[in-house]
Amino acid sequence: MLKCVPYYILLFFICVSCSNKNVDTYVPTSSPLKIPQLFQDNILSPVVPTNNPQTIEGIALGKKLFFDPILSADNTQACADCHAPENAFSDTDRFSDGIDGFFSNRNAMPLFNLAWNYDEKFFWDGRVFSLEHQAFQPVTDPLEMHNTWMQVEQKLQQNSEYPNLFEQAFGTSTIDSSLVTKAIAQFERTLISSNSKFDKHLLGEATLTSEELNGFNVFMDETKGDCFHCHGSDKNPLWTDNMFHNNGLDATITDLGLGEITGDPADNGKFKSPSLRNLTFTAPYMHDGRFATIDEVINHYSEGLQNSPTIDPLMKKVAQGGVQLSAQDKADLKAFLLTLSDYEFINNSDFKNL
Repeated sequence: MLKCVPYYILLFFICVSCSNKNVDTYVPTSSPLKIPQLFQDNILSPVVPTNNPQTIEGIALGKKLFFDPILSADNTQACADCHAPENAFSDTDRFSDGIDGFFSNRNAMPLFNLAWNYDEKFFWDGRVFSLEHQAFQPVTDPLEMHNTWMQVEQKLQQNSEYPNLFEQAFGTSTIDSSLVTKAIAQFERTLISSNSKFDKHLLGEATLTSEELNGFNVFMDETKGDCFHCHGSDKNPLWTDNMFHNNGLDATITDLGLGEITGDPADNGKFKSPSLRNLTFTAPYMHDGRFATIDEVINHYSEGLQNSPTIDPLMKKVAQGGVQLSAQDKADLKAFLLTLSDYEFINNSDFKNL
């Protein structure tokens, strides 16, 4: 036989139950990526991890972290110092220097359209998987920010703003490295470039000159530029295959590139194909920034190819040094490549530290 529950105890549990129902659980505001029409029409959907959805609060936090030198050991260097918005988030210096004044042997890659990097391999040599993991390395690299994640977490935790911002973005004020890199990745995924002159041409909103049109034809012609195999076509708004190639830079390979990561000699000298978007802003070029101008890049493929054991089969005319373009075709190819530059992207206030 059940015993009667005293009235005051029953009233207490009713009040607690009602109180719990009235507790507001903060939920970040969803902010799906704004996918350009050309991307919708021509390529697959972007890669956004289910455990790191895009939110207004997460993006705002990631942007703040991207521009904040607090991530470096001596509070002097931010991500944006090597990935500047006005340079399509690349570095105009051939090699970026870290907080200790040391230089790496690679040029900082530009950052845009990263959510469409389907193989999820980042850096020139594909050393990390996923955009979230990419953000881990610069913080601890002795040639870059030369910090420890424990120190970063402590500095952010003791900051007057960050615990509340992490609470808003992730539902916790306890800061760890995983949440830091998730926020930065959310911001980086918003860096979408899709408004170049050539994009507008494809949408019927701009007209190319005869030189630019001929340059596009040179780009697509297997007997001339033969550029599309690694960098795509008008049907690929990314303008890269996001794969790794030995593009004939050196006869003797000293930087193993992908081969250093995989341990496979067949990968020696292979590097990720960069996008041809925004070349106006992203000089110098190649993984080691050896070419200061677009003209030098074109000359390399025209008559400067170097043979080596792992050179890509796509470099079909390596025996004669390259595709041997005429001066006019070189000029027109350059004119076309410049139509892929997106001035709206580099001037977008959402991507700047205002």
